[in-house]
Amino acid sequence: MIQTNPKITFAKNVGFRKKLNQRVDNYFQVNNIAKRDNPAMYFKSFIILVWTISAWCITLFSPDIIWIKMLGCVCLGLGITGIGFSVGHDANHGGYSNKTSINRAIGLIYDFIGLSSYLWRFRHNYLHHTYTNILGHDVEIHGDGLVRMSPYMEHRWYHKYQHILINFIYAIIPFYWSFADVQIILFKKKYHEHIVPVKTKEILVLLAGKIVWLGIFYFIPIALGYSPLEALIGFSITYMTYGLLIGNVFMLAHVLKPAEFVQPEMPSNSVDDEWAIHQVKTTVDFAPKNAFINWYVGGLNYQVIHHLFPHICHIHYPKIAPIVAEVCAEYDIDYNIYPTLGAALKANYDFLKILGTGLDENEFSTPEIFAKS
Repeated sequence: MIQTNPKITFAKNVGFRKKLNQRVDNYFQVNNIAKRDNPAMYFKSFIILVWTISAWCITLFSPDIIWIKMLGCVCLGLGITGIGFSVGHDANHGGYSNKTSINRAIGLIYDFIGLSSYLWRFRHNYLHHTYTNILGHDVEIHGDGLVRMSPYMEHRWYHKYQHILINFIYAIIPFYWSFADVQIILFKKKYHEHIVPVKTKEILVLLAGKIVWLGIFYFIPIALGYSPLEALIGFSITYMTYGLLIGNVFMLAHVLKPAEFVQPEMPSNSVDDEWAIHQVKTTVDFAPKNAFINWYVGGLNYQVIHHLFPHICHIHYPKIAPIVAEVCAEYDIDYNIYPTLGAALKANYDFLKILGTGLDENEFSTPEIFAKS
């Protein structure tokens, strides 16, 4: 049953979060490192933006050879995904710069690639990061009922095919997000029972962002001589690539065992753990030793670290992870890690398959492949 009362309370702090903050703050102070405004992040942003702009230009202006155009669209999709993973993600979390104005300005890049940065901050920063894996609050595990991502979600007959169809769903999800942004901000104005505070400024930014987005990726190609159908095909290949990557990476952090799914205790509508412990229990890291993944996914494979320290630039996550593991061990809290991307992908698909059968939280076992730190 979905819990929709927005007033959830977490248990009193037991000192876990305080000690984590002290240890991590000490790491930055001792090593004289800034948590944000890092040259390495600036350079990474430059590389990703050059990658994306170059792929856009090559796709539009390369010789009229279909495989080159299609490859260009895929490369463009990969670049847009890199923007989503790293540049826009850090900025919209306040982890890019110490200055709010710079974070907000850079965060607008989400509007230019098809997402409302304002709604993303509400849905992701507030609902997902506060109520992780709590159905009816964490919108990102709900999926409007199309995919059963929680054992507490109502089972429907078509869920038994979800592990087969999931990548087709990921491929179209960017188009759905763009439509849903407009629906939420203009009409519905809430996620479940959480009211979205909408101001005229946010409506104007959203609509302007959609125009710029469609202009860059659809109307400019038409103005350059591509037919509407050719532009639509290129647009679709680009954003299906983006959707496949974004969807899979998010799932690997929360929608697999041993991540926990939580139902608040009623009638108090409370969670037994303090907030920081809840974050560790509902989140899983993966492939921490894969250098390319560490760079490309913007630290999202260190999702536990990200949930505990979303305001710290992700380039620091590999160094913070051992500190978190140490404190978790002191408090006897499992910090769960899948050692490889393949292992995490398999666990996710196995979990989706089992959820598709209608089983609940207590009716299937946890895989033993993950590591506990």
